[in-house]
Amino acid sequence: MASRLNALMWKDWLWFPEGMGWADMKDHDDKIFPKSGDLWITIPIAVMFLLARWIFEKTIARPLGARLGVTDKQRVGVKPNPAFESSFRVYKHPSQSELESLSTLTGWSVRQIQRWFRRRRNQGQPNKLKKFCEACWRFTFYFVAFFAGLAVMFDKPWFLTSPDFVNMWNGYPKSPLLPSQYWYYMLELGFYLSLVVTVAWDVKRKDFKEMQVHHITTICLITFSWLVNYVRPGTLIMLVHDASDYMLESAKMCVYSGWSKTSDVIFVMFASTFIITRLVIFPFWIIHITLVIPLALYTPFFGFCFFNGLLVLLLVLNMYWSYHLLVAAKRFISGSHIKDERSDEEETESEHED
Repeated sequence: MASRLNALMWKDWLWFPEGMGWADMKDHDDKIFPKSGDLWITIPIAVMFLLARWIFEKTIARPLGARLGVTDKQRVGVKPNPAFESSFRVYKHPSQSELESLSTLTGWSVRQIQRWFRRRRNQGQPNKLKKFCEACWRFTFYFVAFFAGLAVMFDKPWFLTSPDFVNMWNGYPKSPLLPSQYWYYMLELGFYLSLVVTVAWDVKRKDFKEMQVHHITTICLITFSWLVNYVRPGTLIMLVHDASDYMLESAKMCVYSGWSKTSDVIFVMFASTFIITRLVIFPFWIIHITLVIPLALYTPFFGFCFFNGLLVLLLVLNMYWSYHLLVAAKRFISGSHIKDERSDEEETESEHED
């Protein structure tokens, strides 16, 4: 049964237009095509990124953050209390009735219990320097990836293509692979694999689940587009999504460093780029290329539907983040400085006590 399912899974008609298949992607006449075996190299690349990140944060990001004055307030510790600790594992923000029950049980006043819980919550908050290091690492990768992607594609005929987009699908799936495309794909996929690994010790954001969906969707998109030689549209998708990411990370670095005016300027640049690339270029150019144009050339098939389904999921995530971006922009217009809304802020001594 397993062998029959495996044979069915790799049927030509599932993944390619009628009359085309895996045989069309065999190397010939010095022309190289994507192969599934190529993807194994992304595992050592991901390990390389993990090691590079550790070295980068120790030798560059931390000293840079310290030099820029990224510091944390001294946190007040809490006295060990088994009853409170047991309750804290269940609810980190106890209700009034729960506070009163704990007060009756321990003899502490409600205000004392509130203070204990607040300080205990603050102990679990990541320090600002750690967040700065994470942002600095992601900024470095996205900045290099975006401009390297531009260098890879700016001279290709399908980058600034004609209105009929014929260059994008010319010869598909027999479009030969270029060395620059190979390394662009492998490095991007290796980086996103490393992000999935580091989620265990990275700062946990409020949109943690959405970011995990984004990373998994991105990994599926890169992997699938490689296997069926959707490399040309795949490079465009990666470039469009890297265009604004490095601006976001640099804005967060400025927030952690206390450069509020600089972060505000970068935020405006980021918001403009994000909206243009992810809500205009991505749906009306990229998805138009992958969804609308092929319908005039081929009969829809499963691989076509699967690929575009992942793109639509990515678009929904972009719309979700755009909503929160517009909320932040509204606060910015009203005169508030930008801050990192995706991570919890440390509570002050006066908060949540009354």
